[in-house]
Amino acid sequence: MRPARERALAAFAAAYGREATHLAWGPGRVNLIGEHTDYNDGFVLPMALERRAYLAFAPRHDGAVRLVAADLGAEGAFTLAEVAPGTPPRAAAPGAGQASWLDYPKGVAWALAHDLGAGALAGFDGALASDVPRGAGLSSSAAVELAVAAALLRPHEAGPEGWDVRAVARAAQRAENAWVGVATGIMDQLVGAAAVAGCALLIDCRDLSFEPVPLPDDVAVAVLDTGTRRGLVGSAYDDRRAACERVAAALGAPALRDVTIADLRASAHRLDATDLRRSEHVVAEIARALAAADALEAGDATACGRLMDESHASLRDLFEVSSPALDAIVAAARAAPGCLGARMTGAGFGGCAVALVEAAAVDGFATATRDGYERATGTAATVYVSAAGPGAGATAL
Repeated sequence: MRPARERALAAFAAAYGREATHLAWGPGRVNLIGEHTDYNDGFVLPMALERRAYLAFAPRHDGAVRLVAADLGAEGAFTLAEVAPGTPPRAAAPGAGQASWLDYPKGVAWALAHDLGAGALAGFDGALASDVPRGAGLSSSAAVELAVAAALLRPHEAGPEGWDVRAVARAAQRAENAWVGVATGIMDQLVGAAAVAGCALLIDCRDLSFEPVPLPDDVAVAVLDTGTRRGLVGSAYDDRRAACERVAAALGAPALRDVTIADLRASAHRLDATDLRRSEHVVAEIARALAAADALEAGDATACGRLMDESHASLRDLFEVSSPALDAIVAAARAAPGCLGARMTGAGFGGCAVALVEAAAVDGFATATRDGYERATGTAATVYVSAAGPGAGATAL
């Protein structure tokens, strides 16, 4: 299959009979460490991938947005007037059905119009294609949302130098929450908007401050796709989030960010045992995310790898969101040459793991991991090796 950039440009020419004048993009992302800490006001350490969603487009001046989804063989359209300030969110409407692919770009337009005013946006003809695998926990939806935001804001020079990355990230998150109807945190959208090439991004989920953390030159990041997809994760996610909130309330804290392991142990006698385990993971994971950022800044990738190993064990044993496939691919990765550490990444129950690998060993690592996983499960895995990429943006062609 041709790269997404080429597919988007070709789809634009085929659909509209002319060449695109601009190209926008949004990256996928992988979270190196800091899992289930975002909704506890904690820290996360994600990075943008080199894999992106691309939107080839040409601006319009009539407020119309026409889109072709090249990977889906679908097309759709809406007008900016349909999402003007004052328009109620789609997901809150009585009888709102399941969202379609078009609701992701439409929701972004709705959220940006409400935040920035209708005059900040311009319509376009566009064609979308993406190299970010769908359903793998690599934030394929946020990649599309940010590419669309970059196109809508192109008159105001979309990109890290020309937009408020926090405002755009909040708008993209609200598009998914209120328009599409999917509950997500803001990590995916914020790292996708604010990422710096060569760096992970340490994000404080309480105030949305962030700090680029350079990755050492002699390491690579490998995303390990188990080929499984998350099943009934919604209720499990809700149960774990509620457990965290119960413990924070019982300890009189605003969030688990404000709780220590000593606090938990001192109150263990009055906490539900399962709630206590869940909370122990979160409190320790917040500390691990900070320690991993410190280790990378010091060039100590080995220490960061050990923290990733600890994170997986905690997610498996305390938070209980791993799966046999995730455990198998993490074990295969750790047995492969050059692996410094590996862990599941994302909400859990399927999807992907992530590994920190010596750059000189990536080829042997990828082969050994795929072979080890297939021997253990009978299923093929995909390994993506990626540098830390930049955030979303747009450019004239």
